[in-house]
Amino acid sequence: MSRVSPYLLAGLLAGAGVTHFVAPDFYDKLVPEVLPGSQRAWTYGSGVVELAVAGAIANAPTRKRGALAAAVLFVAVFPGNIKMALDAEGTQERFLSYARLPLQAPLVLWAWRVRRASAR
Repeated sequence: MSRVSPYLLAGLLAGAGVTHFVAPDFYDKLVPEVLPGSQRAWTYGSGVVELAVAGAIANAPTRKRGALAAAVLFVAVFPGNIKMALDAEGTQERFLSYARLPLQAPLVLWAWRVRRASAR
């Protein structure tokens, strides 16, 4: 595990968190209708969570817990990614939506490795 890996993970999460506010329409489509409240509230809330987790990973004393939270977050949003793939319209959107599904596994593993490395 390189010394920059936690910061790259934090940067990825921070970037994703910011886009929840800059381009919320994309994320609204991931929110299952069965969740209470508005899709936009869930989009903004998950953006806040991603920013908080990014901050926790970037800060060495909270890195271990932040990386665990990132792994949990990556698992928690997977049903939304499945929903987006199932709801995709058009060949290109469908292809991209399905292609990103397997990317969650490496993200979970990355977060888990950052957690393990920070425990040393």
